[in-house]
Amino acid sequence: MVVTKETVIGDILDFDSTTATYFLEMGMHCLGCPSARGESLADACAVHGVDADEMVEKINAHLSGK
Repeated sequence: MVVTKETVIGDILDFDSTTATYFLEMGMHCLGCPSARGESLADACAVHGVDADEMVEKINAHLSGK
């Protein structure tokens, strides 16, 4: 899986649940909420004041190391 800013958070978590750490670190503690799981990575980053490009890089680096 290659994550983009448009990737839905639920899809990322379903692919690799260990990515939850990155969302929790940015203050997104509502990962089980249906609306949170349906958000794009860009939308979640905007709400939580996180640079979406940096988040994409972190998650893709994590996934490529598996």
